[in-house]
Formats: sequence, structure tokens, C-alpha cells
Amino acid sequence: MKTAVGSPRPLLAMALAVLMTGVAACGTSGPRQAGTASAAGGDAGGPSAWIISGVTAKAFQNSFGSWNAAHPGQKFAIQEFANDPYKQKIRTAVGAKQAPTLIYGWGGGVLTSYVAAGAVEDISDLAEDPAVKERFLPSIAAVGKVDGKTYALPNNGVKPVVIYYNKDLFAKIGAQPPKTWNELMALVPKFNAAGIAPFTVSGQAKWPLLPWLAYLIDRIGGPRVMNDITAGKPNAWSDPAVTEATTKIQELVKAGGFVKGFSSISTDSGADVALLYTGKAAMTLGLPATYQTIKTANPKFISDGKLGYVPFPAVEGGKGDPANVVGNPSNFWSISSAATPEQKQAAREYIKNDLLNDKYAADLLAVGNVPPVEGAEDAIAKSDDPAYYSMIYEVAKKAPNFQLSLDQALAPEAGDKLLTTLQQVFLEEITPEQFATTMNATISG
Repeated sequence: MKTAVGSPRPLLAMALAVLMTGVAACGTSGPRQAGTASAAGGDAGGPSAWIISGVTAKAFQNSFGSWNAAHPGQKFAIQEFANDPYKQKIRTAVGAKQAPTLIYGWGGGVLTSYVAAGAVEDISDLAEDPAVKERFLPSIAAVGKVDGKTYALPNNGVKPVVIYYNKDLFAKIGAQPPKTWNELMALVPKFNAAGIAPFTVSGQAKWPLLPWLAYLIDRIGGPRVMNDITAGKPNAWSDPAVTEATTKIQELVKAGGFVKGFSSISTDSGADVALLYTGKAAMTLGLPATYQTIKTANPKFISDGKLGYVPFPAVEGGKGDPANVVGNPSNFWSISSAATPEQKQAAREYIKNDLLNDKYAADLLAVGNVPPVEGAEDAIAKSDDPAYYSMIYEVAKKAPNFQLSLDQALAPEAGDKLLTTLQQVFLEEITPEQFATTMNATISG
């Protein structure tokens, strides 16, 4: 996935210089409501939006706060939810035609299901408006398209998954971060012998397990394997690359690759990441939310140069390009078809004028979330951690293939089944072959 580099954005750099003096506060674990929201609207029938709590929530709050101050007759009512409760609630709301005006999503199979149900508006004309089109990295904006039409536009930072590691712990055992899968496996007994968990992960939330599967499938078989799965090719989950990937996961588990009790560790509270910066675990495979969590909870760990980051390793003999990435190209706003004409118009105006404008983009970068906007290089260069932000920006922009998180790439029912079944793989409750059989049953013939 390649994108063009646009012209510098001086206002973004100026706004960032002010915002980088402090880190934005975390959101609540929600739900938290601003105003009284009705079925698909906000105050007195005005527009509405639901956001996900966490370190990025403040950027959304600031953006809608600025809009509301400038548009007293079109105020957005905002509700905030933790990640997993949101995914359940929004699905129910969309099905009942009671979704907020702006629907927060990830693209992929879920967005496709919304389009098939007529639940979201075609905003192709808005996406082609030069004021909007020239704002976003084209490859990221393209994720909001279904059958050539745009139904969603980016509202958050780019989110490739990489390995984050504790440099002090690597120095303690005299090791370097892994470049290959064999090197990764060789580190496991060394860290365990030193009383350090090789990897921390939240098995409770299930979705943090997904990048392990996606990266191994990609590194072993290349993008074709997941393309066959998302296209609904019969028995696609029986591809040898999938079986080898789940086998490697279980080999890692059996070797003691993950912190003990990982199946009960929470990610919404940041408990999984805390094990990394407190010296209990050496590595974690995570989204940029990992960096954001550390930046908020223990910024000195970053400023002291203790946090390292590297791509997911290559698999010996695999077909996948090591530059391929897994994660979320971004998050996206869609406009609910159930909204009133007035609500839809407010949403369109907000997207055109306020979505990822300079202040909004700077707010994201201030908490470690790299905005998918053209010409962000100058702002990144002036940030407090240009090396990290540049890595995230370039990895996302130059990846030959950017695989969307599997629970979002698949249709909703298949995504749910994957979460449950993959957790069983990690807990060694089922075999790789049973995993394939169960997931093949989700593909309609």
C-alpha cells in the first residue's frame, strides 16, 4: 500500500508545539454522556456520536467541543464506551436503526455489512471534495470504500501492530530483539530463566490475540491466504499457512512464551502493558495504544529511552514480505442512514471542516497517535519522539500489504467466532485442525 507525500502543514506544526507541553488525559471507561441523546440524535434532536474511552478520547472530545462551541444549534451529544462494550452496543443500535449520527468503525467486513443493510450513507461526493480528499493519506482513506463508493472516512491515527520491548530487560540477558521466528523462540527460555515473562498479552479481551494469528499467516503464506478467507473461499481456513500459524502459537504457549495467567489479564485497564514497563515482561505485540498507554502511565519510561520497538519477525521459509503489517489502518466515521436530514447535514459539515483538521491532528499526535494526514512529516519532526512517530507513519504508508484486524475484516458473526476459537487455541483447548474446521463452518458456501 503506497501513498504520496503531500506538502507540509504549518498550522499542524504550530498547534503541535503548544500541545506537546503536556499529555492529554485519559477518558473514562464509560459510558459517559454529554447531553441527552435520543435514538439517532443528540440534544433536542441534534447530531450524536459515540466514542471509545482511553488515551485518544480527549482528541475526540476536544474536536466535538470546538464544533459545539461554534455551532450552538447543531451540538453533538457524545457518549463514551470501553472498546468491547461499544462493539456490542453499536451493532445492536445499527440493527435497530437507533445508531448515533456518526458511527465509529474500523472498515472491513463490518462496514460491508452496514452497507449491505443500507445502514450508512454514501459519502463519495464528500470524499471527493478537494478540501477533504487532499487531507488524508489516500491508502488509509481507501479503507472506507465498499464496491468503489466511500462510506467512511478516517477519524483516528494509523495503527500498525509492532513488537514493543523493554530495553533494560534485553540488556539484562544480553540479547537483541528478534528478527526471525526462530530467534523469537530462542529468547523464550532465556527470559524465563531470568524470571522474566517473554511476552505480555491480554487474553481476557481476546482481540489482542488476533495479531499473532494474522502476522503468522501473513509471514508464512503471504496476503493471499487472508484474501481467500475474507473472500469466502470454501475451506480457506484449512490452508497450510493457517495450520502452521496456529501450531506455532501453541508451540510458543507451551514453551512459556506468555506471562502466567494471561487469559485473565485486562487490556482496558492497561494491566497487560503495565507488565512491560514495570519489568515483569520483556515484550508485547501491540497497536500504538501500547505506546499511548505507557506515555500516559509512565512517560519517564519513554523519555529515558527504555522502550524499544521492532517489526514482527520474518518466518524462515515463509512467503510473506516482512514489510507487510497487521493492525488498523485507522478508525472511521460513517453517517447513519437512520439520522434525520438535519443530523446528516451537520455530520457532513463536521467531516468537511473539522475532521482531522490541524488542531485535531495535533491532539492525536500529542498522545502518541500518528494522524493519517498528508504532510505530517514536519509536525512529527518537531514532536517529542520523532523516531517513534516517523516509524509508525512510514510503516503504515509504505507497507506492501496492510491487513485489517481480523475481527473487523470478517463479517460480524465470523469475527465473533474467531475471537472465541482463537482463545481456545491459545489455551490449548483445541487443536489447529479443530480451529480450521470450526472457522470453515463460518464461510457460507
